Amino acid sequence: MGKFIIADNQELTRYALEQLIGHDSAGETYSAYDKAGLVCLLKDHGDAVVVIDYTLFDITDEEQLLIIAERFPQSQWVLLSEELTPQFMRRVVYSSRRFSIVFKDGMLRDIRDALLTALRGERFVSQRVMEAIIDQRQEDEKPDLLTATEIEIVKGIALGKTTKEIAAERFSSIHTVTTHRKNIFRKLGVNTAHEVVKYALRAGLIDASEFYI
Repeated sequence: MGKFIIADNQELTRYALEQLIGHDSAGETYSAYDKAGLVCLLKDHGDAVVVIDYTLFDITDEEQLLIIAERFPQSQWVLLSEELTPQFMRRVVYSSRRFSIVFKDGMLRDIRDALLTALRGERFVSQRVMEAIIDQRQEDEKPDLLTATEIEIVKGIALGKTTKEIAAERFSSIHTVTTHRKNIFRKLGVNTAHEVVKYALRAGLIDASEFYI
């Protein structure tokens, strides 16, 4: 019987994972709702399998994720998300063999295999993830430049504004701003708003003197 830490802030996903784990491996499950809680659980259960949706958690970038994993060398990790950039997946896969990756909207068989494989101390990477990583190799060039509208939205993100607030300021719909956000994430090859701002600052897309992050 293994131990699993579910680090996902979607209640339905947590429930489904608990049922799946209980049915397939009769494993113990613990829930973490933020980074501090996750680290606290790992201190007590350092050999657990961590099932995490990185995009919904308060871990700022892949570097921080890898650092936490290194602190607990007996842990195994299953990254379970609806959307991860190929750059992120490639970095994680190449950095550590303790990370499995599957998509939430993928086959149930893949999710089950990832959990059981991680429980054995091995890595599982779904076919769809591997295809995304391989495709990215062929397009591994400088990301497209952001449009003027996208830069303005990045500035709003840097100021901590919500999608609703940015939409109201621009007299746009929330759907339109959400689409722009997705395009920004894709172009910059990032997964979180924090990474967007860091990249934009490094690239000089926004003025560092304007923001305190």
